[in-house]
Amino acid sequence: MTRRSCAIYATGIVCAHLLIVGIALVLAQVFQTMIQSRLKKEITLTEKSQVFEAWKNPPPPVYMEYYFFNVTNPEVFLAGGKASVQQIGPYTYREYRPRENVTFLENGTKVYALNPKTFVFVPEKSAGNPEVDLVRTVNIPLVAVMNELNSYSFLLRSVVSFYLSGLGVDLFMTRTVHEILWGFKDPLLTKIHSLKPEVDEYFGLMWKKNGTHEGEFVFHTGEQNYLDYGKIDTWNGLRKMSWWSSNQSNMINGTDGAVFHPLINKNELLYIFAADLCRSIHLGYVKDVEVKGIQAYRFAPPADVLMSPDNNPTNAGFCVPAGECLGTGVLKVSVCREGAPIVVSFPHFYQADEAYINAVDGLNPQKEYHETYLDLQPTMGVPIRACKRAQLNVILKRVPGFPKTRHINETIFPIMFVNETATIDDDSAAQMRTMILLVTLVSNFPLLIVGMGIILLLVLVVLFCRNRQKKVRSIASLCTSEIIPTVLMFSN
Repeated sequence: MTRRSCAIYATGIVCAHLLIVGIALVLAQVFQTMIQSRLKKEITLTEKSQVFEAWKNPPPPVYMEYYFFNVTNPEVFLAGGKASVQQIGPYTYREYRPRENVTFLENGTKVYALNPKTFVFVPEKSAGNPEVDLVRTVNIPLVAVMNELNSYSFLLRSVVSFYLSGLGVDLFMTRTVHEILWGFKDPLLTKIHSLKPEVDEYFGLMWKKNGTHEGEFVFHTGEQNYLDYGKIDTWNGLRKMSWWSSNQSNMINGTDGAVFHPLINKNELLYIFAADLCRSIHLGYVKDVEVKGIQAYRFAPPADVLMSPDNNPTNAGFCVPAGECLGTGVLKVSVCREGAPIVVSFPHFYQADEAYINAVDGLNPQKEYHETYLDLQPTMGVPIRACKRAQLNVILKRVPGFPKTRHINETIFPIMFVNETATIDDDSAAQMRTMILLVTLVSNFPLLIVGMGIILLLVLVVLFCRNRQKKVRSIASLCTSEIIPTVLMFSN
């Protein structure tokens, strides 16, 4: 046997083994199963896991951008016309949110934690100075008082209205952005405080929220089931709420939005419990995106999250009292926030009924600027970019006994909205790209084996053809050197 023949046989044997082994591994999905099992085991909220430290001290910077709606024609609105607003901002703050008092429970299957948030102003990312810039907006303390007195007699409301007029308290107030956000001593609340000391004399949309937390959370670590990784077990000791009008609406579903289980697919709904909204919301797959070289799935709240119960009956549970419902795109949260009739929505009433948008001049909802979304790396379930956008509104309507409201048309009036953003930092993105590459190489190793087998098969074909061609040339040479001279001899 020649050396060429040995090479052909060896190549054929190796090629056959590679193809058989590779195809068998592909069909059995051995490496994919191994990677998935490893991810399910490693991505847990335990002290030894690689993700625990990132969960405890999130590395990506979080920014809170506050935008306000400055009322430009309060007199027109009080006279029964349409209010006009002008958006000002952003006023940006860096948000720090480490987990504190972390304590493992029930043999490491659950973990207790507080999540205090601290805000630091970032002037280079802001449109102005919050301690100087003024904004004219609704006097929320007054609206809260009127709402509280709505069930009392007309005579009492009239007396209170006359007294408040003497104090110079109007339906609209002008304050600095810093005061509206972080608090000021309100003259109306000061008077009430002198009668009822339990009422705070300070008011601010973020009053007492700098350096405080949203409640006590207990999370599932994912030790027992990877699908439970990061899910909330209890919030303030509760497994469900009580202020909504249905059991489904009162459920505390999902995570707090910081982590999600690995191996996410496009067909599932992701649930987040938003303590500031007093409810859980779900997000659905929208499209594939790329963030800093990382492929991700974008999830966003579908239109049915804040849809009217007329179109989505499951939302009827968010009508309190039962049957008293608002339209699409808004949610009344005053049931869990004592005081004024507060309503939340997406910014500029994005995805809301046209009636809410057209009730106030100056609103222009746009998906690019006003949609809430979450970009997730699906293999590990890690958020790599997030934009949480929510708008605070208050219901303004006529209150008998308060003459200044007698001409106004009932309006869900926009106060401000916040754009909370976070994007994975460069170092974490580089580490994730490396990890994804390793996972991809290992999970696709059987395909590499099949590919090598195919390459060797091509080499085998080439060698076989060349060997065949050499034999043909040898025969031809033999004919030329022996047969032709013999013919010539006989011809002579």
